[in-house]
Amino acid sequence: MRKKIYSDKDKKPEKIEQNKAKEIAGLVIYCLIVIAAMFLIIKYVGQRTVVMGHSMEPTLQDSDNLITDKITYRFRDPKRFDIIVFPFKDNRATLLIKRIVGMPGETVQVIDGNVYVNGYALEDNYGNAVMTDPGLAADPVVLKEDEYFVLGDNRNNSTDSRFESVGNIHRSEIIGRAWLRVWPLNKLSLLKHQ
Repeated sequence: MRKKIYSDKDKKPEKIEQNKAKEIAGLVIYCLIVIAAMFLIIKYVGQRTVVMGHSMEPTLQDSDNLITDKITYRFRDPKRFDIIVFPFKDNRATLLIKRIVGMPGETVQVIDGNVYVNGYALEDNYGNAVMTDPGLAADPVVLKEDEYFVLGDNRNNSTDSRFESVGNIHRSEIIGRAWLRVWPLNKLSLLKHQ
């Protein structure tokens, strides 16, 4: 008994066209699923953020690439010393990266270049100098129940809550928490918050 060998010549042209159409449809659906997944991850999980400027030195350097964690604050409130990402008030496309020093309901003031929270000196290891310009915090700044007071670690080279262009940050304005430095590769690391 001889077996018949089939070749492409034996296939009907309409069958070949159907297979190609199925392959193309499958590829299009796959691409749409990947694009939707990427959109959801960027919108709700994390996004890449690039540090521009020197306001967070020595913790973060100009041109560092970070991953911003957008999930954590869906389950808990921000904490003191968290490094947060939020939009600049005058240009929502520009993101700022600063450290929380004042929490909702607290009073923040800069006296003789040092930060005081509710009348007590803030004990932190992040600020790298005594502030020469207290800005709005020369007088006591009383934070509302949804406001945070933020400073750059390089306090004499930072536009932050001391200045009207930034001011107090509302909870709803916080995009997320700077979580992971991914570039440059030799500085790949989780960021220290507390």
